Amino acid sequence: MASVYLDHNATTPLHPAAREAMLPWLGEQHGNPSSIHRFGQAARNAVEEAREKVAALLGARPPEVVFTASGTEANNAVLFSSGGRSRESGHLVISSFEHPSIREAAARLEKDGAFEVTRVSPGADGVVAAEAVLAALRPDTRLVCLMLANNEIGTVQPVAEAAAACRERGILVLCDAVQAVGKIPVNVTALGVDFLTLGAHKFHGPLGAAALWVRKGVEMSSLLVGGSQERRRRASTENVPALAGLGAAAAVAAAELPARTAHLAALRDAFEAGLQRWVPGAIVHCTGSPRLPNTSHVAFPGVEGEALLIRLDIAGFAVSTGSACSSGTVEPSKTLLSIGLSREEALSSLRVSFGMTNRLEEVEAFLAALAREVAAIRRLAPAGVLSAAGGGV
Repeated sequence: MASVYLDHNATTPLHPAAREAMLPWLGEQHGNPSSIHRFGQAARNAVEEAREKVAALLGARPPEVVFTASGTEANNAVLFSSGGRSRESGHLVISSFEHPSIREAAARLEKDGAFEVTRVSPGADGVVAAEAVLAALRPDTRLVCLMLANNEIGTVQPVAEAAAACRERGILVLCDAVQAVGKIPVNVTALGVDFLTLGAHKFHGPLGAAALWVRKGVEMSSLLVGGSQERRRRASTENVPALAGLGAAAAVAAAELPARTAHLAALRDAFEAGLQRWVPGAIVHCTGSPRLPNTSHVAFPGVEGEALLIRLDIAGFAVSTGSACSSGTVEPSKTLLSIGLSREEALSSLRVSFGMTNRLEEVEAFLAALAREVAAIRRLAPAGVLSAAGGGV
């Protein structure tokens, strides 16, 4: 069997429709969307068509969609607009397992004295209780950040419930929906948030294209300055090819979402059921919680996750030990520690994230390889022993 990609939470292959939408803008078509001549206006039309498709996917209005280069930029834009340019300090609430683009931005604001930050931890079920968010609010709280779906363990958070409590108090809410869009329904009205971020490459669009949704009437300053693009909310010439691909990927996701969700859930469920037969002792995290349909996070006691990942890669299967933004380190995942796992348990875990290109026969082949490699590692080292550094394979 050819190499099998099982790391779709890191990035996804480009959908043919997205590629087709991009190709003209990588060849004979060109133009700056801010130019008034026919070349510029053709580019402007492509950008606005993409905006309409992204808005339709979110149940939003096109003028509320701001294009950015990444989900990280979109998240940073909200946090630094809310805190970095204010003359008054305030209070920020985030979950302790937000994406690093939020965690580290909050830490910088805290260090600079712009915000005091309260970090709310999830339970062992991988879910941040809405009541815990509510308990963390203060009279000076200006922003709450709660992701819709965790990028590592896949648990879906009670964003709508938390946002409703914040709205009653006049507190703005940022929802990082980068891992959720294209996998589960995401509707900004139903969620009741004020900001929402997404990234094209997580749902078969291109790298280098993302979006920030800003509720009508909510003010924010531009993180990038120098031009009037994106209604002065993001200065920079728009990346027309990438945005055309984003729009096409959004349209496909909107049309295929029920079938896509069913396909992904079938793959994940087959994998988790097969684990019981193929790899005794494997532990799937947070199975009792609402999760993304494509994501399994599994611990293999007595096995070092990095060693297992490398052996599986050699065998032709690509998986992850956690967030792609944290790969290459030997430290345990902050997400796994936040749900109460020990260092050893965290370092023995892998993330398997399925995509639309995967098939059931690949799941069976992966299970066989997984069983073989886990058994081989356990034969090489005493059960339960991990290297002191958590790496060094």
